[in-house]
Amino acid sequence: MIKIFNLFLIIIFCFSCSLNKNSKFWTKEKIKEIEEKKFEKIFDNPKALSQELNTNINLNFSTNPKKPKLSKKLTNNDGRVNFDGSLKKLSKYKFSKIENFYQFEPVISFHRENIIFFDDKGTILQFDKNSRLVWKKNYYTKSEKKLDPILQFANNNQFLIVADNLTKFYKLNLDTGDIIWSKKNSAPFNSQIKIYKDRFFVVDFTNTLRCFSLKNGKELWNFQTETPLIRSQKKLSMVIIEGVIYFNNSLGDISAVDLNNGTLLWQLPTQSNLIFESAFSLETSDIIADENSLFFSNNKNQFFSIDIKSGSFNWETTVNSNIRPTLIENFLISVSLEGYLIVIDKITGNIIKVTDVFNNFKSKKRKQILPTGFIVGLKNIYLSTNIGRLLVIDIKSGKTISTLKIDKDKISRPFVSNQNLYLAKDNAIIKLN
Repeated sequence: MIKIFNLFLIIIFCFSCSLNKNSKFWTKEKIKEIEEKKFEKIFDNPKALSQELNTNINLNFSTNPKKPKLSKKLTNNDGRVNFDGSLKKLSKYKFSKIENFYQFEPVISFHRENIIFFDDKGTILQFDKNSRLVWKKNYYTKSEKKLDPILQFANNNQFLIVADNLTKFYKLNLDTGDIIWSKKNSAPFNSQIKIYKDRFFVVDFTNTLRCFSLKNGKELWNFQTETPLIRSQKKLSMVIIEGVIYFNNSLGDISAVDLNNGTLLWQLPTQSNLIFESAFSLETSDIIADENSLFFSNNKNQFFSIDIKSGSFNWETTVNSNIRPTLIENFLISVSLEGYLIVIDKITGNIIKVTDVFNNFKSKKRKQILPTGFIVGLKNIYLSTNIGRLLVIDIKSGKTISTLKIDKDKISRPFVSNQNLYLAKDNAIIKLN
């Protein structure tokens, strides 16, 4: 029995190493081969949507975006963004290159008209609107810098909370960058950070939701879900509605927890009979929410609506996407991994319209393209990709009207602040207006 268990551990170790691009075991040619097979696996999915639907239907939203009833920060729902830039003027905020940028989903943080990001050694940078450096701070040791920390941010316009993929989390003064306190966790972090009143929440690689005091970083409570055998690089997400925090783990479970004391209210698995390979490859989009439901999709061709009170499924439909959807009025908007813009009725889950937004790419090139995120502006949808292209898509028709070349490698999902659109790449923040 012991021999069998040891053999199982060896298989896990080898399987894990084989997909890790930082491992010295693989050559560049082998890494390329793995990536090509990954794309083939995604696009050969026979269940994924592969044709357009109701392309003659036009989407018409109200002239002015309605102010959301719930906080965008707490619900992850970007909705319709007040942006209609020409995208003709481009400027850059440069920093030293983040080598493994393609693996992560970093967030640009905003403070007034300034932007906050980080470089390859964990140095935090705040730039003003004219690309001038306001301050830069680094709170890592020489040995920690060599590990190329990836940082996640959240701020409440007074303080910046930072959590990394090592084990550190700390609080900074937003105006000066000075550190207020610094702590270490038992495991690295792998999620969004949500600040709520006098506390903040983050999930680590053991699938444990942790609640910390904003004042001093003391852990107030934690709630652990099932621990995965292998770490997934896909960032986990959470939303907060009326005293309850809802979050996902790397195995696809959704949990509802009382944010005051960490008591479990309900838990819902979304992957039945989950086997080892599926658990490792599962990638779930950010959860978004309205007053009554949670919405999210995954790369297993599933899009869910879940009732927030009972934890039961409202509906499930066929959408293959691991990027954050958007809810506008009664319409859910998503983009599939295959490059289709999809509009869904939020009440029934019925797919209303499907348009091919990758149709301008040649078939050979198309197999290498993945969407990395989008926002919906006043007239257009802005979709970023892993090959450095930003697609501008007409909301009404769902057709791509222009494609901007920003870079040759991955660019982040778009962010909008003060009528400017921002994209993060491995060595700069790009500003378009």
